[in-house]
Parts: sequence; C-alpha cells; structure tokens
Amino acid sequence: MELLIRNARIVNADGENNKSSDILIKDGKIDEIASSIKRDGVQTIDAAGKKVLPGLIDLHVHLREPGREDKETIETGSQAAAKGGFTSIFCMPNTFPAIDTAQVVQYILDQAEKVGLVNVYPVGAITKGREGKEITEMMDLKSSGCLGISDDGRAVMNAGLMRRALEYAKMAGLLVMQHCEDETLSAKGAMNEGKVSTLLGLKGDPLVAETVIIARDIELARYLKTRVHFMHVSAARSVELIRRAKAEGVQVTCEATPHHFTLTDEIVKSFDTSTKVNPPLRTQLDVVAIKQGLKDGTIDCIATDHAPHTHEDKEVEFDCAPPGLIGLETAFGLAMKELVEGGVLTLSNLVEKMSAAPARVMGLSQKGKIVAGHDADIVIVDIDKEWTVTREDTVSKSKNSPFMGWKLKGRVETTICNGRVVYQK
Repeated sequence: MELLIRNARIVNADGENNKSSDILIKDGKIDEIASSIKRDGVQTIDAAGKKVLPGLIDLHVHLREPGREDKETIETGSQAAAKGGFTSIFCMPNTFPAIDTAQVVQYILDQAEKVGLVNVYPVGAITKGREGKEITEMMDLKSSGCLGISDDGRAVMNAGLMRRALEYAKMAGLLVMQHCEDETLSAKGAMNEGKVSTLLGLKGDPLVAETVIIARDIELARYLKTRVHFMHVSAARSVELIRRAKAEGVQVTCEATPHHFTLTDEIVKSFDTSTKVNPPLRTQLDVVAIKQGLKDGTIDCIATDHAPHTHEDKEVEFDCAPPGLIGLETAFGLAMKELVEGGVLTLSNLVEKMSAAPARVMGLSQKGKIVAGHDADIVIVDIDKEWTVTREDTVSKSKNSPFMGWKLKGRVETTICNGRVVYQK
C-alpha cells in the first residue's frame, strides 16, 4: 500500500524545512522524501498551505476499557486521539480490572488491533490491583507489550516498595511513571489549597502533596541510578525540584498537561465540575512556572491526562465529582494558543514536546520524526485555522471539558498512522 503526500512543509523537532517536499509512504513506513516524487495511481494528499508534523504521542490517556465503557472505550478513545492528531497513546492502568497481568494487556492490544486506528500502548500497574501492597509481575508485563508501569490515580506511598519497584523495573526495561500525590496530605481535597479554596469553602489539596513525592523519588532515583517519570506536574516547586535534579544528573523526566499551563484555580469559582482535576488547577505563579519549564527543557513532554467521565458522574456537587477532563481533541489547539502564539515555544519546540520527546522517553525509536525509514505516523495541520470547541464536534464518548466554547487556533486536517489515513477533516 502506497500513499503520497505532496507539497509538505515538514516540521520536525530539529527545525522546519523551508522548502516543500513530497513524502512517499509504503507499507507503513516513510519510503522517500524528495522535492518531487512521481507516482501514478497512488492515493495522494495535497498538503499545500499546511504543516506536516510527526504523529503526536500522548503518554497519559485513560481509555476506561475494561470496566467503564460507559465513559470511554478503546474505539472512541482512539477516534478522539486520531482527531486530535495523536498516532500513539499510552493508556493508564486504573481500569476494572487493573492492567496488572499479561492477560489484561493482551485484551487491550487485541481490542486496539480490531479498532485499527492508532497505536495503543498499555501501561501496566506497579502494584497488584493498584493497591500499593505487592509488586506486579513486571517481566510478564514487559513481555506482553508494556513499556511503562504506573499506579496512576495513586502514588506508591510506601518508599521501600517504591525502591523495589524501581529496581525491578530497571531489570525489566520498564519506565516507572509516578503519580505524584501523598494521599495523607492531599486528603481528598477538591481543589488547590489556597485563597480561592478558602473563599469557596472547598477542601484544599496542597501543592506539598505533590512535591514531597517528587522529592522522595528524585532521591530514590539518584541512589539507585534508575529512571523515573513524573506525571502531570502542576506546581512551581515541582518544576524547581526537577530542574535541579536534572542539573545534578539524576535520570528524571516529566510531563505537563494543557490544562495546567492554561487554567488557574480561579476558574473553579464557576463550580463547573469539569475544572476538578487531579492534581488540581493551581495559581498563576504555577502556570508561569510550567510554561518556563516547557521553554527551558525541564518539562520534557506535554501529555493530556485525558480522563473521560459521564454526565451523571460529573453532574453532582463539586466535592463529590470525580476528577478529570477530556483532552485528546483540544491538546494541540490549546498548545498552539497558549505556547506557540504566546511566544513560549516555536512550532518545532512543540513537536519536540508532543512527539519527539515522548518517543524518546518511551524508547519508540522509529517514531517522533519524519525521516525516511521511520514509521509513517504523520499529522497534517492548518496552524492558521480557527475553530470552536463544541459538544457536537467532540467524538470522545464523554464531554467533560471546561474548554467548551473556546476558540482555538491550529486544526488537525489529516492523521496518518502506520501509513493509513485514520482521520480526515
């Protein structure tokens, strides 16, 4: 199977090609890139006036299947990913049952293959049932297809157990992806602890609940000479700790979400339960620090933490609502609006954060760059196209987003995964 993209203005993490090129895709790989390629009878896409980027990679997605298919399924989540320009997604293990055995991993891989849209990589649990008591069979998880492990939704609270998890994960070749929350400090707080929580009379979740886990695990990674990836960092102090650890040679990486570099806890005054997330939205100081961390390289990746919930789940008192918002379809537009148009990142920098760096962090050596021989995971975008986020246009099964009605700039036109068109506007 062949596919030809003409007039492509290719943007990789290392820069933008100022001249248009043709890209020939064959058998799921990028076969050739040249100024002009002639092929008759081949499916052709004209990318004139558009930018052509490597497929986006999301390290942090909740697909809810198995167990909560009323919120999202592998099929609907894959559709949302393709529409958002993502060609590879890593799904978190807080399903029912948890992704803690090879059998559950295989189920997800089989379902994703049946859907046949984007690459789905299951993230295995660190502990059985995500209960924080007993480490999973990491070698089995690795051999079944996992590249990373996490108890996302919960931190591994026991430091001794976390040490063993890091040691075993290193032997298995798995990346430990830590949800940074000391539950004894967060204590089921509904929003960021501070002036706004006091004003609203809502129980606060202090940023120290995040930073103490980050500080602890930096020291463990330093001592053990192992890798650890911090998920959805939200606080200025977290960025400072990670920046210092990197400067000292500790093997740490991290991610930030679009909502944490876009929104502050002020928006919770609306009592819109779509603004309830974990970790919570913090202050303007923290938003500025997240943007600076993205700019100077402290924060490696942008990940969505796409967390779908039903209308019934969210249509309750703010205290009682589950945390989370959907993000696959809005991530690129928000990043363009807040970071590229905001002068924080160039478009090439954004490709680094949303494609090249995630590929590098997870060891996907054939992804994250448009170059001959690599996987044909490509997204064509119109960076000047304005569009409005609406419920009707949202393909995710759930609609819990505080960005409904927002006008964004930068629209995904075509998504190609493994050489096949999986979304076209």
